[in-house]
Amino acid sequence: MEMSMLWPIIVPLVGLELVLMIVALVSLVKEENPNGPKWLWALVIIFVSIFGPVAYFAFGKRQERDRR
Repeated sequence: MEMSMLWPIIVPLVGLELVLMIVALVSLVKEENPNGPKWLWALVIIFVSIFGPVAYFAFGKRQERDRR
């Protein structure tokens, strides 16, 4: 497949990844007591591509039922 044909696919995915990363990092900063150390979640969010932010929202962010 020619590279010029891939750009319309790559650009939105990179944009989505950046937005998801920023939202996850902002959420992490606001979270008082995440599941695990904040510095570790920050590294996971930044360096594990699109799966890092998803993992943070699935496992790192405390759910409302956990706050009681």
